[in-house]
Amino acid sequence: MYRFLLTPRWLGAAALTIVASVVMVMLGNWQLDRYRERTGINTRIDNANAVAAVPLTEVLTAPTVAGTPGPDPGEGLAWTKVTVSGRYDPANEIQARGRTVGSEVGFEIVTPLILDDGTAVLVDRGWVPAPPGGALESPEVPAAPTGRVTVVGQVHLSESRPAPVERRDGRLDTRRISVPRLAGELPFPVYGAYVLLTEQTPAADPAFVTVPIPHEDSWQNGGYAVQWWIFAGMVFVLFGWQARREAQEASGGARPVKAAAARPRDRVADADSRDRVATADRKATASGDRVAAADRKAAETTDRVAAADRKATASADRVAAADRKAAEAGTN
Repeated sequence: MYRFLLTPRWLGAAALTIVASVVMVMLGNWQLDRYRERTGINTRIDNANAVAAVPLTEVLTAPTVAGTPGPDPGEGLAWTKVTVSGRYDPANEIQARGRTVGSEVGFEIVTPLILDDGTAVLVDRGWVPAPPGGALESPEVPAAPTGRVTVVGQVHLSESRPAPVERRDGRLDTRRISVPRLAGELPFPVYGAYVLLTEQTPAADPAFVTVPIPHEDSWQNGGYAVQWWIFAGMVFVLFGWQARREAQEASGGARPVKAAAARPRDRVADADSRDRVATADRKATASGDRVAAADRKAAETTDRVAAADRKATASADRVAAADRKAAEAGTN
C-alpha cells in the first residue's frame, strides 16, 4: 500500500523533511542557548547587591596600546560586579547626551579612571538632568573627586552604533557610549567595557541619579526555542498526512472533497438577482389577483342563477295556486 514511498519523488520529499527538521531543531537549540545567556545576565543583575565584587583586572583583559580599547568581554561577563581603584581624569570627561531616566532626558557623565599601571577604565558616574537651556546645552556636573578613588559597579558592554565625538565646553560630547570610538580620543589604553557605578569611596555626589539596569527578555528566546521544536515535529506530521492521503487515493478510497473556492461577490449580479425575484413576486401577486377576480365573478354568476331559480320556483308556485283556485270554482 505504501510502496510508492520508495519512488524518487517520495524519497526526495523524505530527505527534504529530515533536513528541514534538523535545521529547525538546531535553530531551537540556538534560541535555547540565547535564553540561557540572557537568564544568566538577569541573574547577575539581580544578584549584584548580594555577591562580593571582584577586581576588575580579574574580569577584563588589560589594554596595551594607547588610544585603543582592550578586548570586548562578551555577554557572558556583562553586569558582573567589579571593584577598581585609581584617579579620575576630569580633563577627558565625557558627556553622553539624550539619555533618558524615567521620563526625563538628560546626560550620563562618564569619567576615565586611571589605574596604577597607566591603563584606564571608563566609569559612568550617573545621570544628571538637562539644563534649562535644553538637551543640547552642556549640563552642570559635580566635579569628580580628587585623589585616589575606589569604585564598585557593574560591567557594561560597549554600546553599538557609535556616534560622532566632539569637544564641547571642556568635555567629549557624544550620543552613544562606544568604547572603541571614545578610546581613539583618549591618550591612554582603555579597557574594552565600561563600569556603571553603584558605590564610590569617597561617596558620589547626590546630584547624580543611578542609571537603572534593564533586564534581558530571556523568555522571548525560550518561546522561540519551543516554536522551532514544534515546527520540527510538524514537518513529519505533514509528510505522514500526505503519504496517507496518496495511499488512500491509490487504493480507490474516496478522495477528499475540496472546498469550493469562495468567489468574490458581484454586486451587479446580486442586484439583477434581486430585481428578478421582485418581478417574479409582482407577477405572482398579479396572477393571484386575477384568479381571485375570476372566483368572485363565478360566485356572482352562481348567485344570479340561484336567484333566477328562486324566481322561477315562486312563479310555478303562483301558477299552481291559481290552478287550484280555478278547480275549486268549477266544482262549486
